[in-house]
Amino acid sequence: MSEKIKLGCHLSSSRGFLHMGKEAVSIGADTFQFFTRNPRGSKAKEIDPKDVEAYLMYAQEHGIGTVVAHAPYTLNPCSKEEHTREFAEMTMADDLRRMEYIPGNLYNFHPGSHVGQGIDQGIELIAGMLNRILTPEQHTTVLLETMSGKGSEVGSRFEELAEIIRRTRCKEQLGVCLDTCHVYDAGYDIVNHLDEVVEEFDRVIGLDRLKAVHVNDSKNPFASHKDRHEKIGEGSLGLEALRRVVHHPKLSHLPFCLETPNELPGYAREIELLRNI
Repeated sequence: MSEKIKLGCHLSSSRGFLHMGKEAVSIGADTFQFFTRNPRGSKAKEIDPKDVEAYLMYAQEHGIGTVVAHAPYTLNPCSKEEHTREFAEMTMADDLRRMEYIPGNLYNFHPGSHVGQGIDQGIELIAGMLNRILTPEQHTTVLLETMSGKGSEVGSRFEELAEIIRRTRCKEQLGVCLDTCHVYDAGYDIVNHLDEVVEEFDRVIGLDRLKAVHVNDSKNPFASHKDRHEKIGEGSLGLEALRRVVHHPKLSHLPFCLETPNELPGYAREIELLRNI
């Protein structure tokens, strides 16, 4: 077992940072992910500076490392509707201002769906938004999540993410979050060819850009281009494949966050399972 492996899960932020930190420790986690606001809406809870101060002290005392904030699912920065793009930009800019309360962490978002405009136009719109909201002064790294390729999603191919990064000026503030369910559904065979997929990621994007991993099994078969997460070991990837991801020598230093269909006791079992086998 490697003590460097950082495992956590998705927690509710409704009761504040300190509560999330305590929940993480209670299930054996040393990282976690949270939504910045309602995942299906726009309302954001006011940040309590005293709660943040207490959390930062608690996190240091209990070894909680880098954490991941997740943008709402409703954001689509490459929509064909201007008001939808404006809403995404306004929300993400506000989230990044709020993330300065806990500097040095990660903010993950789904690149979006081009809705018939074409991949290149989708990439151009996403990069354009990032060029307007990213600044050299910010202390948060923004992550493009790998997607499964359902519908008109942008980001199911490593080349698409690499092109977004290429067109973005503040590249130092930009990285990638690899989702195991999504990449497998997108056609990257991490079950039988993990080393080759890691090498391809490094060649196309660069492993220095990989900042976090979502560890999820999949309800769907390989290259299905769907997105339905399953509990660890109960889907088409299987426990052994996900164990290899978590313990891979080129990945094991990253924060790993579970997004499986679980409550806290289920997350605790999965964290122990992945960490100890």
